[in-house]
Amino acid sequence: MAFVRAIVLAYEKYGVDPSAALRQAQITPSQLRRADGRITAAQMETISGAAMQELDDEALGWFARKLPWGSYGMLCRASITAPDLGVAIKRWCRHHRLLTDDIALSLERRGDTARFAIDERRKLGAFREFCLVTSLRFLHGYACWAIDSRIPLREASFPFAPPPHEGVYPLLFPGQVYFNASQAGFSFDAQYLAMPLRRDEAALRTMLQRALPLTVLQYRRDRLLVQRVRELLRQRGAELATADALARELNISTRTLHRQLLDEGASVQGLKDETRRELAADLLTRSSKPVKQIAHAAGFGNEKSFARAFKAWTGSSPSEFRARRGE
Repeated sequence: MAFVRAIVLAYEKYGVDPSAALRQAQITPSQLRRADGRITAAQMETISGAAMQELDDEALGWFARKLPWGSYGMLCRASITAPDLGVAIKRWCRHHRLLTDDIALSLERRGDTARFAIDERRKLGAFREFCLVTSLRFLHGYACWAIDSRIPLREASFPFAPPPHEGVYPLLFPGQVYFNASQAGFSFDAQYLAMPLRRDEAALRTMLQRALPLTVLQYRRDRLLVQRVRELLRQRGAELATADALARELNISTRTLHRQLLDEGASVQGLKDETRRELAADLLTRSSKPVKQIAHAAGFGNEKSFARAFKAWTGSSPSEFRARRGE
């Protein structure tokens, strides 16, 4: 409800009565006053859309000048022809400067991490939290839609103290959330920057008819999930040996993990077997370690179960495989 109260502030700024928009979203005055009040995603979509159109300001009072209805659609159109997500986000940042210079958006890559950040160029006052949160969600929601993939966040940070409603932040930004940071932003796996955009102008027109859910709801499908699970198993297979442990590390439910892997034609057990097989084959080929030690390194309790599994994978026993590779 704190975000709804921020929208009501925009009505006050422009001297407009918010009653009609609140009624449309089925939010009563008593609900609005509740410090612990909550609304549904559908109510947030309704109140936001009504306010943006009635006030003709998609920034809802945040900036020194209005962002007329259709401003963020312009950002989407400027980005939709990009060859990949990295170029699309850079275009979004560049064109956002045409709308306002009250905040500046940037994308930076360091190694395997990409970071999208907001630099505040003027004081945003009472609109600050809602502006920063929504600006991050606008870009993240659009980016996920553009590549048709969930983009898991490694962390999200905010340059203010934890608000009373801080419990909602992990829902909007799954992953680690930090307050009292130097600036607002989020980071994610840089591999997503190379993913091609999967949407065209026709899909964009359809999306813009109901774009606001992208800022409220999390995208479900992750096109890099199989690859991310493989990497976790290779790097931390002993620690993340179960589906539950993997799901916790990926900030999704175990059920979602199984469902999304199935959609990609994979499974947790299959990826674990693949990782074990690669590790065992590499150790048998490149080292002189005893088979018993290799069995333990590959996550097997004893040499016999390892030998049985390895023969099922390759058609050869570990010793036969090693002898053949050594020829």
